Amino acid sequence: MAIPQSFIQELIDRTDVVEVIGRYVQLKKSGANYMGLCPFHSEKSASFSVSPSRQFFHCFGCGKSGNAIGFLMESQGMGFREAVQDLAQQAGLQVPEDDQSPQERERVQAQRQQQATLSEVLARAAQAFCAQLREAPSAIAYLKGRGVSGAIAKRYALGWAGSGWHGLASVFAEYDSPLLVQSGLVIKNEEDGRRYDRFRERVMFPIRNVKGECIAFGGRVLTDEKPKYLNSPETPVFHKGRELYGLFEARQAIREAGYVLVTEGYMDVVALAQRGFGNAVATLGTACTAEHVHKLFRFSDQVVFSFDGDGAGRRAARKALEAALPYASDTRSIKFLFLPPEHDPDSYIRTFGHDAFARQVGDALPLSRFLEQAAREGCDLGTAEGRAHMLSNARALWTPLPRGALKQQIAAQLAELGQMQMEPLISLWSMEQSTHDGRAAEPDSTAYRSWRKGNDWRGSRHAGARIATQPPLPRSKPTRRSDHALRLLLSHMAFLETLDQEDRGALAELAPPHGLLFTWLEEQWHQSGVLPWAQLAQLLRGHEAQALAERIMTGSHAQTEGDENELRAELHGLLARLHVENIEREQSALIATSSQDPLALERYRQLEERRKALKLSGDNAVTGS
Repeated sequence: MAIPQSFIQELIDRTDVVEVIGRYVQLKKSGANYMGLCPFHSEKSASFSVSPSRQFFHCFGCGKSGNAIGFLMESQGMGFREAVQDLAQQAGLQVPEDDQSPQERERVQAQRQQQATLSEVLARAAQAFCAQLREAPSAIAYLKGRGVSGAIAKRYALGWAGSGWHGLASVFAEYDSPLLVQSGLVIKNEEDGRRYDRFRERVMFPIRNVKGECIAFGGRVLTDEKPKYLNSPETPVFHKGRELYGLFEARQAIREAGYVLVTEGYMDVVALAQRGFGNAVATLGTACTAEHVHKLFRFSDQVVFSFDGDGAGRRAARKALEAALPYASDTRSIKFLFLPPEHDPDSYIRTFGHDAFARQVGDALPLSRFLEQAAREGCDLGTAEGRAHMLSNARALWTPLPRGALKQQIAAQLAELGQMQMEPLISLWSMEQSTHDGRAAEPDSTAYRSWRKGNDWRGSRHAGARIATQPPLPRSKPTRRSDHALRLLLSHMAFLETLDQEDRGALAELAPPHGLLFTWLEEQWHQSGVLPWAQLAQLLRGHEAQALAERIMTGSHAQTEGDENELRAELHGLLARLHVENIEREQSALIATSSQDPLALERYRQLEERRKALKLSGDNAVTGS
């Protein structure tokens, strides 16, 4: 659902960028502008400038710049739509939706109102729990015994829920309000209708979203009673598979440290913050999800997952690995920290201190090494069977990785471990995928028949070796066809959702700057969702693909208006033709360099079948070539 560009411009015109940024950065008047310490990098002298006349910010230190929308996206981790809605609410404007029916607009408005109301209820409860903590000696003694200072308790708004079954009745006059049940604070017995507080005799950890709104709670008992931790249920404002405890509090520390540290528990976050690791966050009693990883990469390109050293910790790490694989691009760092079996981050840092834990972080396993460990688990690499088993495990982990240098290097690492050459291994995995997809294998082309006729494929003692020495194919040369495909994606960013892995790989592997532009566009989509071209043009400033994007969006062929279904079909026709060109290049390379290799024959068969299907698809579409 697109937001009209006219509304976005009106919103920017009616927003005071100084007032918006001033909520998060201390600004001082300096001539016509305002100056402050940059929130995007650590600095001691102010280099962050905000211009009220241009409604724009710029840091002379790190180069970050943009308008009020861009600031909220960068500093608060908001998506584009979320930032627009935040500013519209402050300006008293209603965000229009181009393709929403009146009924849908009414439903969305009612949902937002409910969410705002529930957040207010939860915030009121959080204040009450904080007040009760000051009158709870046993809870204060417990926190002090865990090394938690008053300053850290205040930073994380820690509280206490007393022993009464109806403690919140003194906070909310209408204890029978359905809002208390909807927010997860009160449980209603369906049989007799009786109500009682969900949280009793527990230290309370408010869970806040990236805007600082209270959306849920976690509660911990003071003893070893089970359950030790109790979380709010799923509600209209809280989905535990999306939220991370402590992220709101950790934002600035993450920027200063350069990485985010992911743990498994509330006390891990609090204990680490107490001892200098304010960049820690925690999952909420659930395995790490792809949505968690997506959110983390809004704040840093470096993520360190820290797990308890026991078997449960290893299993949780494996879940995190699987969630992180699709996001492991060449410009990101993902690591896994495993503590000794008897420790979690809380106990380890309290026992050994800041420096010892910092060394653990420095020694964390890179994703590539942990992937290898996961693949070889339970496999005897001293036997052919064990190595084959390991490679079978590895394929499921390797496939989700985005195309790039890291994926190639991991393939080489796994091939060496399995005592194979990398290219035959990738070819084998590709054939297995083709078989899984139900593709036929027998080609029918003049080039293939002449190639097979002129070469003896039987009994070569070099079988499987020549393809391993084949040089990598050069990147595809950009054409008017690739220009037009990128133009459609820049003007209709939602089309990215319809691309498969093959489409993404073909576009990413175009020669620079075309491949760089697609990679950048896809990263913006993962971080911020669908953005209009006007917003993308601003975000592209200073990027090496800026000139290309401006050329293809303003040139004589820049028309991208029309029926969206027709434009989407046009895009996929363009991509089909692009795939055909790539396949024909690879086939030519196989004919030239791999005439003695039966694996190359299989690869050629596979490519030819795919080429025929794609060519039919491309010929049936309008291509703009």
